[in-house]
Amino acid sequence: MTTDQSPSASHALLDADQLPASILYRLFSGSIAPRPIAWVSTIDAAGNANLAPFSFFTVASVNPPVLAFSPLRNGEGRTKDTLDNLGQVAECVIHIGGEAMSEALNLTSASLAASEDEFDHAGLNKLAMPPLQVPRVDGAPIAFGCRLRDIIHLGDQPLSGSLVLAEVVVVHADPEVWDGRHVDNEVLRAIGRMAGSDYARTDSLFSLERPA
Repeated sequence: MTTDQSPSASHALLDADQLPASILYRLFSGSIAPRPIAWVSTIDAAGNANLAPFSFFTVASVNPPVLAFSPLRNGEGRTKDTLDNLGQVAECVIHIGGEAMSEALNLTSASLAASEDEFDHAGLNKLAMPPLQVPRVDGAPIAFGCRLRDIIHLGDQPLSGSLVLAEVVVVHADPEVWDGRHVDNEVLRAIGRMAGSDYARTDSLFSLERPA
């Protein structure tokens, strides 16, 4: 295999430390896509609920079952209510909403005051998720109730992330979506996050056999 040293190849090489965070955000969100969406509920010490979507989200481990998502600081360097709440009550519920709940999910991305309830803002009902204190979203087909395992803070500048590692302790799975072995994507209709205001559907799939 040869290494391309053409002018066009070298022109595409950029020093990451020379790019503003806002430009890196656009490159990341536009090219690392589609991204699954963690729809995360938390509560503060007084029991006030928060609900917000995060598309920097993945599985970190299966055994133990750990999910990972990364809330970014805003343009002024302030942390999100989700992160603040986890510092008070070390629990969260991570939902997979599916296309049917995409409008409500989008509404919960609004920048509300910490005292305002995104469940109410989006017209959503809360359901208990024992043994956790944090409620889940009524109607969300998949919900992973988690206890906080760790938070890795990656900086305190605008757009710095904090990697949240949340260990799953209880699961809600709608039997119409999950038969105990397979997720029916025709029912779930999972969505992914693209850049800007764009989302991706998952109703057009293709398969490739993995090599031995």
